[in-house]
Amino acid sequence: MSEIYAIVVFLFVLFALLGGSVWIGLALMGVAWAGMELFTVRPAGDAMITTIWSGASSWTLTALPLFIWMGEILYRTRLSEDMFRGLAPWMRFLPGGLLHTNIAGCTIFAAVSGSSAATLNMVGKMSIPELRKRGYPEFMIIGTLAGAATLGLMIPPSLTLIVYGVTINESITKLFMAGVFPGLVLAGLFMLYIMAWHVLYKGQRPEPEPAMPLRERIAESRFLLPLFGLVFVVIGSMYLGYATATEAAAVGVFGALALSAMQGSLDWTTFKQALMGATKTSAMIAFILMGAAFLSLSMGFTGLPRALAELIDSYNLSPVALIAVLTVFYLILGMFMDGLSSVVLTMAIVEPMIRSAGIDVIWFGIFLVVVIETAQVTPPIGFNLFVLQGMTRHEIGYIAKTAIPMVGLMLLMVVILVVWPELATWLPDNIRQGPGG
Repeated sequence: MSEIYAIVVFLFVLFALLGGSVWIGLALMGVAWAGMELFTVRPAGDAMITTIWSGASSWTLTALPLFIWMGEILYRTRLSEDMFRGLAPWMRFLPGGLLHTNIAGCTIFAAVSGSSAATLNMVGKMSIPELRKRGYPEFMIIGTLAGAATLGLMIPPSLTLIVYGVTINESITKLFMAGVFPGLVLAGLFMLYIMAWHVLYKGQRPEPEPAMPLRERIAESRFLLPLFGLVFVVIGSMYLGYATATEAAAVGVFGALALSAMQGSLDWTTFKQALMGATKTSAMIAFILMGAAFLSLSMGFTGLPRALAELIDSYNLSPVALIAVLTVFYLILGMFMDGLSSVVLTMAIVEPMIRSAGIDVIWFGIFLVVVIETAQVTPPIGFNLFVLQGMTRHEIGYIAKTAIPMVGLMLLMVVILVVWPELATWLPDNIRQGPGG
């Protein structure tokens, strides 16, 4: 009964604070404070000071603002225009035509962004006008963009994976490597969906693109070289063991500054806007992580996570059944909260469950990202839906309908991960160690 009483108190305080429009970081601290005062004898103030400082000063967390800054710099360059120009000659001959630029563009930009919102803005501001001009159906333009933009959460560098890794004290580099193959497979599923539409709905096809000589296509591809070079340096340096996630992020920032300087889009105003944007986003995420660290400590003292893990264990659920339950849980939670908040709010309770069930925490991180991706395009609080609404001026309901097939494909990706867990674990298991070990 004491565990049930604690759960009721935690939930009441949490919903009261969130319902009162209190910042998520402060709400988490408020719940933790209530738990410490009501259910433990340890001074809440001392515990909060120690935990918040240790959570905010984590060296692993250093990669977060650097990757955010890299994405902010690239967002303010002409990268999207160059990317579309380089991709279009090769995409136009696939079944589905230039719609594939949404998928390929989001996949590439996700590898230097880490944020689905940044990926959506970057690719959408160029592809939407171009695809409309060429007569592609509106529901396909918006639907494919809504789904593909979520790849920013999975393909490294992923801000969600950084937060997850910091929360459970796991290697960020291994989590990044775990997201590569599942991200590419999910992108492939999106492209297969476009091809299926092309075959099944012939009357909706736009006019075929004019032929382009191979020499001209190769010449246009030069616009992709700077971005591919940056992706190779950032991800390749981590896989080959030459750099940690934080060091790779620093190299990425330097490369992004060099790219923007070469394009002529780096001036003092752009530099200041990118730096301030990264600072604001980093501070928000760090504040949430501080609250989550204090909440984890508070719950640990109450014994609630252990009690819930034992309760779940008493049901003798198989790992697959537990994953099914958690899928539904995170989908419902993601309808009302953003992905980062969902992760930090639940890890104190969920982590003991998955460890006791023998589920690989690296694999679970990728599973978690896929489910959170799905929640990004489901109403009422699908963040990508709101971004697309601002870009297209369509109603949320219409945008959500266009994304339904993509939601189905993301749920299929969960099944694929369960059936073939090596998809997420092979690369981190075979990552090379650097010269220093």
